[in-house]
Amino acid sequence: MSEEEFESQENPPEEEQNPEGGSEESLEDVWGEALAEQAESGQAEEAPEITRADYETLEQEGDQRQALQTREEGEDNVNLDVILDIPVTISMEIGRTRLSIRNLLQLNQGSVVELDRLAGEPMDVLVNGTLIAHGEVVVVNDKFGIRLTDVISPAERVRRLR
Repeated sequence: MSEEEFESQENPPEEEQNPEGGSEESLEDVWGEALAEQAESGQAEEAPEITRADYETLEQEGDQRQALQTREEGEDNVNLDVILDIPVTISMEIGRTRLSIRNLLQLNQGSVVELDRLAGEPMDVLVNGTLIAHGEVVVVNDKFGIRLTDVISPAERVRRLR
């Protein structure tokens, strides 16, 4: 056996071997084919469409907002007719407290949770999570109700709801 034949047996071609036994080039071919199939079938992610801003429209909207804010700041009586039929959620809050999750998980029937308010103190009346009034608990036809004792003005209520 010649020296050249011996070296060729010891040193195979310089292709890198991947763990699965195939060459690196064949692995790239497989990936290339898979990506081509994905592109053909429409599974490739498409770049979001970019549109140009219409500056005239933006300026008009900005002018309208500024005029509305100026009008609102200058007027104490806001026109409520526009929003009178919008449904809102009203809730009464008798108090709050903070608990660790450990203590929360230990609560069961009969547990007492201490709140941050004193007995007899007015309750908060919230509309969509915004405080609009205070009141005291009453019973009406065997159901709980609340007698409002302190209410903010309609204009202030509208401002707070925004």
